[in-house]
Amino acid sequence: MTALKVFNKWDVKDIKVEDPGLINYITLEPKIVPKTGARYAGSRFHKSKIFIVERLINKLMIPGHKGKKHFKSSSNITGKSNTAYDIVEKAFTQIEIKTKKNPIAVFVKAIENAAPREEILTIEYGGARYPKAVECAPQRRIDLALRYMVQGAFHKSFGKKVSMITCLVDEIINAYNCSPNSNAIAKKNEGERQSDASR
Repeated sequence: MTALKVFNKWDVKDIKVEDPGLINYITLEPKIVPKTGARYAGSRFHKSKIFIVERLINKLMIPGHKGKKHFKSSSNITGKSNTAYDIVEKAFTQIEIKTKKNPIAVFVKAIENAAPREEILTIEYGGARYPKAVECAPQRRIDLALRYMVQGAFHKSFGKKVSMITCLVDEIINAYNCSPNSNAIAKKNEGERQSDASR
């Protein structure tokens, strides 16, 4: 029996999640067409069972807000799944050419590197507000890593000649290499630095 491949190109059977906290939350069940069509949108924790590449495609359609303001909401942010699908497939092809490695493995490692372990909450006590460091839940770690990657890529491509595909490739490879040029890595380091300061 022929093994199922992502986009009918890349195999995932040899990919292992090394971060023990994320093993149960990064799903590597391959799909030729990673699109469930919001079948599980009403189920609170079911997104952790969705193929990780599909979660990237979903995040590309709606990257979320940045700094409590509406993020740039034009260009590639159209909600069209085919547009996001093409961006991810072409980006993975370029990652394979640049790194000479399986792009799914590069992407999974980039998520592990970019997933924040701590974040800041603000608590109010006696009329004053204090920052408090808290551990980040595994599912939220992946959500934040995907969000920061996509927002960083959109920010670098919006209104510029460089394409979204090129920016997404650079973002994933920089996160894979733990480079501070990655928006996701920079956000993670900033958040963990603030958490250390507020202990």
